[in-house]
Amino acid sequence: MVIASPAVVDGTVYIGSDDGNFYAIDAASGKEKWKLAVHSRVPSSAAVATGVVYFGAYDGNFYAVDAAIGKVKWTFKTGGERRFAAKHLHGVQPAAETMPDPFDCFLSSPVVWNGAAYFGSGDGNIYSVNTASGALNWKFKTGDVVHASPAIADGTVFIGSWDSYFYALDAATGQEKWKFKTGEDEQIHNQVGIQSSAAVADGMVYFGCRDSHLYALDAHTGEKKWAFSGNGSWVISSPAVNGGKVYFDTSDTSMVIEADAKNGSVLHSTTLNHWYLYSSPAIAGGTMYVGSTQGKLVAIDLASYIPAWTFETDGMKQHGSTYTNPDGTPNQEKIYRSDFYDDMVAGVDRVMSMGAILGAPVVVGNEVYFGSADGNVYALM
Repeated sequence: MVIASPAVVDGTVYIGSDDGNFYAIDAASGKEKWKLAVHSRVPSSAAVATGVVYFGAYDGNFYAVDAAIGKVKWTFKTGGERRFAAKHLHGVQPAAETMPDPFDCFLSSPVVWNGAAYFGSGDGNIYSVNTASGALNWKFKTGDVVHASPAIADGTVFIGSWDSYFYALDAATGQEKWKFKTGEDEQIHNQVGIQSSAAVADGMVYFGCRDSHLYALDAHTGEKKWAFSGNGSWVISSPAVNGGKVYFDTSDTSMVIEADAKNGSVLHSTTLNHWYLYSSPAIAGGTMYVGSTQGKLVAIDLASYIPAWTFETDGMKQHGSTYTNPDGTPNQEKIYRSDFYDDMVAGVDRVMSMGAILGAPVVVGNEVYFGSADGNVYALM
């Protein structure tokens, strides 16, 4: 499976896979330039800076790799990766068992700024590491898993944790500037946790949360300016801000939304047949590109807010009809066959078999690049 989003730099696509390898692929031909065996899943999207590729893996290591030849320059060992886990998770049985969340599918993806790489970890820490040596600059301890990715603006790191807090940290020292409390769910732990990465624009910071809200905060003070309610549907995707508007999507209700960035009023919305949306939107020109767990990439015309075209992955073509109702919605009875935990995990695997697109597409020139759970990396004209 390819869960990560691609990084496309100087004609090369850099992307990790759950097959235990990290790949460099020629952007024009799709031919492999090199691959690095890390022997661990890589659902962290890479950052590329000054000829070095940075990414995390489930082995608990953070890697710095020569972008030209794929040789490891250094690794940094965190306290170890894990998924968010809780008892009676999502209301499934057995209620007394602590269960890792199969929907916690991403690892934190790094941001490189001012000679440092910033990222979160399943050990609950947010890290700053020197890009030249891999030495620790600082770490900040949160109360739970950090699989959101950081955003940096004006010397501040913005990132959320599964402990229900969204943090603003001084990028140079790691000192907390402020934190914002989101929702909790002490019964079934469904409506809690921040997987979404932040977007910062015009003095505001925007992020989604599994408490079913997209939040807009004052970037300097953490004061809430507005919040959009998904009415029980997670906002896992990371928002995109463009032209005074914020674009994001919801999970179960599969709404793709355009809202006023200042006040949160919904300007346009469309739905993708209730196929869960984890993929963050990408905007280029007058088009927004969104991937769905149905194994489809949808291009939405921003002027009409109507899908202009749809591409189906190989996984969707092979397995989509098995798990799709005649009206195009998910066949939940075939996907999730009971409320037992093992059946929930098996249901996630069935969705993945359709070539689910979980990472964000990347648009470079006239091409759009993305990975799929069917194991392929795609490039479309």
